[in-house]
Amino acid sequence: MIDNKALIHESAFLADNVSIGAYVIIGKNVSIGEGSIIKEHAVIRDNTSIGKNNTIYQFSTIGEEPQDLKFNNEDTKCTIGNNNTIREYCSIHRGTKDGISDTIIGDNNLLMAYTHIAHDCVLEDSCILSNAASLAGHVKLESNVSLGGFTLVHQFCHIGEHVFSGLGTVISQDVTPYTLIAGNHAKAYKINTEGLKRKKFDTKTINDLERCFKIFIKSSKPLKERLDLFKSLNIKSEHANKFVKFILGSKRGITR
Repeated sequence: MIDNKALIHESAFLADNVSIGAYVIIGKNVSIGEGSIIKEHAVIRDNTSIGKNNTIYQFSTIGEEPQDLKFNNEDTKCTIGNNNTIREYCSIHRGTKDGISDTIIGDNNLLMAYTHIAHDCVLEDSCILSNAASLAGHVKLESNVSLGGFTLVHQFCHIGEHVFSGLGTVISQDVTPYTLIAGNHAKAYKINTEGLKRKKFDTKTINDLERCFKIFIKSSKPLKERLDLFKSLNIKSEHANKFVKFILGSKRGITR
């Protein structure tokens, strides 16, 4: 299942039933787990670990050197989990010593054509990046995030779980979980109700999140007053509490 026109470094480890297409290049200290498929002309650079049952399409580049002027050939990594689909011309760069020294992709993600994941990013699980969505360095996406085509995310931003962005959104601050955002300068419009319904969130939980959104995102009152109001409503929801905790922990400020 390995084409004889592929170039594979002698230190690379390929598990059983890995498929490697013609003209694939695999660098040193690369490992690829069972059932993964690397299609023609893909490039897997040094120190990249790829788990089981991934499909990497033609002309993708995984584990390339970061586009960081401070990078000086440090021994950093790129780590990819299981069951990911990485479409053609996708680029994923490895980490830097000033970051986490790794770029981490979790499980069950879909990265569509021309998407870019910069150094030291972390994607959790079940995210979808539509065509040409791009993450600058040190970005974190929690699970079940869906970024519309041509979405751009500024470095060091944190995107909460179940966020949905519209086509061409430009994100420069953190985005609260469960939120729908859009716009050239991203604006938070509402809770991602339809997305949450598809994920089987119950009506009460969605209603609680909508109340949180109104209190913390739409209101211009001081944060202490908003917190006092939230506490007075006695909302008993782990998702609502996560929404509030995310705001309190934000370092870049919240998209509103």
